[in-house]
Amino acid sequence: MTKAFIGLIVALAVLWTSSAIAQTAEPQPAPKIVVDAPLPEPLSRGVVFIQYRTENLQIVPVFGPNAIDVSPRIGHLHVAVDGASWIWAETSGGPIIIAGLPEGPHKVEITPVNANHQPLDRSVVVEFVIPGKKAAK
Repeated sequence: MTKAFIGLIVALAVLWTSSAIAQTAEPQPAPKIVVDAPLPEPLSRGVVFIQYRTENLQIVPVFGPNAIDVSPRIGHLHVAVDGASWIWAETSGGPIIIAGLPEGPHKVEITPVNANHQPLDRSVVVEFVIPGKKAAK
């Protein structure tokens, strides 16, 4: 019974992965990113949670020229804070979480890119303010 169950799980995993990502020469719809404003409650504590969703783009930690032809399209996000010359690659598909910024205004630029780091859509800039600490009474 256990071997049959394990065999079923393996067969389902192979079936799912083989149909989820496949090579294709057909054109795909243009990717798009939709970004929400930072969540207010964490922002009041100095932590920025930026939720987003992508259309026609799966966010995954896969890189390299062979990944360009995968369908559905895969890629990741480039994230830059306050115009910094460095960026990080967001590959989790979850919210972007930033902590430790000083109080005051900030900007986060988010760009969807393919596996070779080439932009797929326009960048989105999210502006927010980290509030100052309230004086203790």
